[in-house]
Amino acid sequence: MDKRLQSFEHLLNIMDDLREKCPWDKKQTLESLRHLTIEETYELADAILDEDLDGIRGELGDLMLHIVFYARIGSEKGAFDIKSVLDGINEKLIRRHPHIYGDVKAETAEQVKDNWEKIKLKTGKKKVLSGVPKSLPAMIKAYRIQDKVKGVGFDWEKPHQVWDKVQEEMQELKAEVDRQEAADYRGIRDQKANSDTQKTSKDPGRTNQKKIEEEFGDLMFALINYARFIGVNPENALERTNKKFVKRFEHLEEQAKKTGKDMKKMNLAEMDVFWDEAKRME
Repeated sequence: MDKRLQSFEHLLNIMDDLREKCPWDKKQTLESLRHLTIEETYELADAILDEDLDGIRGELGDLMLHIVFYARIGSEKGAFDIKSVLDGINEKLIRRHPHIYGDVKAETAEQVKDNWEKIKLKTGKKKVLSGVPKSLPAMIKAYRIQDKVKGVGFDWEKPHQVWDKVQEEMQELKAEVDRQEAADYRGIRDQKANSDTQKTSKDPGRTNQKKIEEEFGDLMFALINYARFIGVNPENALERTNKKFVKRFEHLEEQAKKTGKDMKKMNLAEMDVFWDEAKRME
């Protein structure tokens, strides 16, 4: 027997034992496993960004366990089992790769993606965006939405067009922020003018906060779209920046502690010395 099949069969047998004999495993449901699966997925994502190949191997094992676990629970409900799960994905892959298993031509990755979306619409998904999970984080969801509509031709043609849109959204956001700042100033001024004669409970600020939030969202959506056009995954890019920031800030903390300084009493110029030091170390 193929060693891969032996290992997979071993995992299935272990899952059967755990489900029948372990109090914790016996108690789990599809719902109770959900948040754990999400956590495991993010742990895999971290290992990928860290280029930790051993970590990736381990996290893939954890996810494989979850898949087998869900399949075992499904079989207990008489709904599905690991065979039907595997049969389903096998059939889907063959159906959506007609350039491999049929006579359709597709010589580039983009052509393959376009064919994939068109086939999905013909075989059950009647709406282009119906396949985008509602619970996805907003940034990933925006990227997937844009990628989906691209598959049916709803997209910009050139990167510079998207960049123009970014600049347009940035100007609209700035206009709303300026408008709010002007309203804040007028409100404070009016309160001061009335303070000698009467008290007022009216809040002078945040009259168009919803509009600012809307424009900020539009700007982010446009930036994510631009990232797609220049071949950047915005989620990965932002997370790498997060990691870089954390690393530099932790260096700042360590150096402040070594020199006996209280960060809360340091000014920004003093902090920048250690921050720039961390940048040079990179």
